[in-house]
Amino acid sequence: MDFLSKELLYQKSPQQLTAFLYEAGIQQLQEAIACIENKQWAEANQKLQKVNDIIERLGAGLNYEAGTIANQLDTLYNYMANQLVTGNLKKDIPILQEVLAIMEQLATAWTEAMNTEIKTGQRERYKQTNAYEKNVRVIQQGE
Repeated sequence: MDFLSKELLYQKSPQQLTAFLYEAGIQQLQEAIACIENKQWAEANQKLQKVNDIIERLGAGLNYEAGTIANQLDTLYNYMANQLVTGNLKKDIPILQEVLAIMEQLATAWTEAMNTEIKTGQRERYKQTNAYEKNVRVIQQGE
């Protein structure tokens, strides 16, 4: 994950920021698991707290007007947050790996959705441009 300045973050779309949060959460969770394996309890705790903060931010960014998917994501985020706390208290790697797997699946799905939206958006702009061009009359010199 590259270091991002505040200015660069402000230039990102909400969709890109969500993807960035998933990426950061995955990285912190992987590092926390490695810390537990190396019996670095304090560092693991700090990283897991960061992951919990990321999940909280993801939940806060949900648009409930989007329908059922927002409610389902909210439930999933709550489950992940609870599992993180349990995994942190017990230093239980399998619980944390489950959260990691869920977060990786969400990140993959989010990236796919963003890429689909970009392609769809480009097609729509192309259609709009073609529609515009059909109605443009070229005036030649001398008319």
